[in-house]
Amino acid sequence: MKTLLWLDDIRNPYEDHWGITFSPIPSNELGHIEWVKSYDQFVSYIKQNGLPDAICFDHDLGMEVALAARAEGMSKRKSRVLKQQEKTGFDCAKWLVDYCLDTDKPLPLYNIQSANPVGKENIDSLLKNFIKRVGYTKS
Repeated sequence: MKTLLWLDDIRNPYEDHWGITFSPIPSNELGHIEWVKSYDQFVSYIKQNGLPDAICFDHDLGMEVALAARAEGMSKRKSRVLKQQEKTGFDCAKWLVDYCLDTDKPLPLYNIQSANPVGKENIDSLLKNFIKRVGYTKS
């Protein structure tokens, strides 16, 4: 059974079948979904566990940071600015490319569930260029 790393600060991969819908792993092979919500959690997971079989990327991260700041009395406007300062799914994808190059490992299968069309295209272009340059992904 294969592992999917689900990067998304809002969408729960277990609700409404998000994980199954977007997973590049066929549902009969999908054994476990690990849900991470931030750049730091993404990097930490891979450093501790190695590469998963597949990754699903969201682009815009940081909702938890913004909500926590609002709960502590920060204005809505300032919390939006704080959220925009958080690293994105694109930052995670850049880190992943560097990790794969440094460790000579193939890029995991991936998909992108982001509702941000520009962010989605940026992640996809980066990963496709990596595959084109290096010539392989996991299968």
